Amino acid sequence: MWARIAGIILRNRIFFLLAIVGITSFMAYQAQFREMDYNFAQVLPSDDPTFIDYQNFREIFGEEANLLIIGMDDSLVYSLENFTKLLTLIDNLKEVDAVNRVISFPQALDLVKNVDSGRFEIHPVVNRVPTSQKEVDSIQNRLNNLPFYDGLLWNKETGASLVILSMEQSVMNSEDREPVIKKIDELTNAFAQETGIELHKSGLPYIRTRNAVKIKGEINLFIFLALGVTSVILLLFFRSFKAMLFSMTVVGVGVFWSLGSMVLLDYKVTILTGLIPPLIIVIGVPNCIFLINKFHSEYRSHGNKIKALSRIIQKIGNATLMTNATTASGFATFILTDSYVLKEFGVVASINIMMVFLISIILIPIFYSYFPPPSEKQVRKSEITWVKGIVSWMVKVITRKRHIVYIVVGSLTVIAIFGMLRIYITGSITEDIPRDDKIYTDLKFFETNFNGLMPFEILIDTKKPNGVNKPSTLRKIDQLQAALDTFPQLARPYSVTDLVKFSKQAYYNGSPAFYSLPDNRERNFILRYIPEGSEELNFMDNLTDSTNQIVRVTGGVTDIGTKRMRELKESLTSVIDSIFNPEDYQVTVTGTSVVYLKGTEYLVKNLFISLALAVLLIAIFMAWMFRSARMVLVSLLPNLLPLLLTAAIMGYFGITLKPSTILVFSIAFGISVDDTIHFLAKYRQELKARSWNIRESAIAALKETGVSMIYTSIVLFFGFSIFIASNFGGTVALGLLVSITLMIAMLSNLILLPTLLMTLERLITTKSFKEPMINIYDEEEDIELEDLTIEKNLNS
Repeated sequence: MWARIAGIILRNRIFFLLAIVGITSFMAYQAQFREMDYNFAQVLPSDDPTFIDYQNFREIFGEEANLLIIGMDDSLVYSLENFTKLLTLIDNLKEVDAVNRVISFPQALDLVKNVDSGRFEIHPVVNRVPTSQKEVDSIQNRLNNLPFYDGLLWNKETGASLVILSMEQSVMNSEDREPVIKKIDELTNAFAQETGIELHKSGLPYIRTRNAVKIKGEINLFIFLALGVTSVILLLFFRSFKAMLFSMTVVGVGVFWSLGSMVLLDYKVTILTGLIPPLIIVIGVPNCIFLINKFHSEYRSHGNKIKALSRIIQKIGNATLMTNATTASGFATFILTDSYVLKEFGVVASINIMMVFLISIILIPIFYSYFPPPSEKQVRKSEITWVKGIVSWMVKVITRKRHIVYIVVGSLTVIAIFGMLRIYITGSITEDIPRDDKIYTDLKFFETNFNGLMPFEILIDTKKPNGVNKPSTLRKIDQLQAALDTFPQLARPYSVTDLVKFSKQAYYNGSPAFYSLPDNRERNFILRYIPEGSEELNFMDNLTDSTNQIVRVTGGVTDIGTKRMRELKESLTSVIDSIFNPEDYQVTVTGTSVVYLKGTEYLVKNLFISLALAVLLIAIFMAWMFRSARMVLVSLLPNLLPLLLTAAIMGYFGITLKPSTILVFSIAFGISVDDTIHFLAKYRQELKARSWNIRESAIAALKETGVSMIYTSIVLFFGFSIFIASNFGGTVALGLLVSITLMIAMLSNLILLPTLLMTLERLITTKSFKEPMINIYDEEEDIELEDLTIEKNLNS
């Protein structure tokens, strides 16, 4: 089959070149329409109870994760000059597109009893721009006597205060959000520069936008770094600008195809799919290395360029197809999860890995067909002495010191098991943001002064219309809020009870001492001051549903990570059950923070499943290729050992198990198996050529494939190392851990695998292995050159 494919490719060079140029042009055109995903990707499936609870909450009360918050803790804000500039800033922020509403401490509303009319009236604390410092001091004093806002718009103890922007959700979910955030930054930065007051900005819209901008910048950075690093390595290996240029052309085409495919599949760019273009470069270059190395080897052995070009397709085609298929399988297992973000990543990655294989197997032979064959000097240049020295050392180890190999592997396994047991699972919204990043330090400002901003909601269904208005219900809500105040991880909660308390304070002429729930007698008096049907008091929107049956207790939580968040939720559940009888009330804990917790746990679980599926799927591939269950087991061991050692590294160095780091195992396993396939394919060839002498075949296979495997492992090591340049801790850990895992896998496949083959000998090299499902091309069989009609063209 591969002989026919070789003939088709080499006879129809112009057609294939034009086809690839046409497809690449189309993909490059499509790539310009790619869009960033500005949402936290939906991880939970639509039928998950936590996701359903959250969607029900949003249907009743709207979006709760659309607040952009600006904070300050400088007393200078209460100087006359700075206070007037703050009022100007607030007015300017109101004019920014996508800002629906601005809530701030200078805009605080006071509830005042009008004895003459017998009604409550709402008065702004600041009803005009102050003209003297005395007026500003009076405003500050009045604010300090409104406990309703303490913990919501300011912190009386620390002096910190807030300006809250309610953002238009449709704009925040599109690329239009970037100029909006940029305009807000310009206004706030100008205010900070004029006044000397440091401003802190946070909230999910702001964090998402800043992260998306970083991801967009990193895509281009990683592409250029990957191209640069692999180009330098190829030049060092082959000492040939031509080999480097051909390889870069192949992976460059693959990058355009990957970007275009995302648009055609209607996928937006996320922190995961943004990694695919540089991954294509790093994974595609080894294909080129194996093909070019084989071309040099073939040409050097017989000096016939046509024969060499055809044979690299025939001999490398099967093995390279299988190695790319196993790599793609490692990524494709993500498709079988119920996570949309993982499915998209798996679809795009697996498709494009197979595409870059197709591109390389077509373009490399065609490119070399148009150029003179390599000279003896060029071929010798590509043989790096120190690499051959490493291979020679490995041959000595597997032939003379196999017992040392097993001692080392056994010791490492024991050490790795203890290290693996030290790993713990965690995850938070800011987990991957550097600790010195402004996004992180600003968030810590809000957590220090207001105990966190991550949305946290408790829904209480009274099961009866107007059930919220019952005094007993209000008392239970107040009791719950008092209990919530004892949790240091939670910001001050607020609900309809705070409005009722505010009403009592107003009834007693604004005295803060009376900020509490009224008793039954006081309630009757206070209700007279509230006009029926009046919406005036509803300046804190959406605290109950339209029937007053469901009430929300809303607040925030610090970004404490999944483990502590799970413990917090369990503690709250017991508190809630002690206050609200489940037979009378239905209470739901929800919000973005809760959904993120469940999503992280769900994602980690799915990634473990995907790893198990990757191992199973690749084992099936190996069984189909070699038709030997024993050989499958032996081939998997050298690839599972690196995963175990990587897990140990994570445990010993405190690298937590989270969505970004657990990806390491599926990716690394799918790639590391490539070395096993190349080695065993060559080993099987040598068995036939050497009359089934296992020892000689294993040594010959090591000498033949060792150089290329070391080359590709070095490319993969430095290729994945580029992700260390990321601004996201998870991406840094991903690049570092995959690089280490693949280097360990290379050593394992070049030392442990042949050691096992030579030790077990006849036990695993069965007849079924000798007669595999996939036929390997017979190296002794000559190609019928007269069948290759392009010979004249190639030599011209």
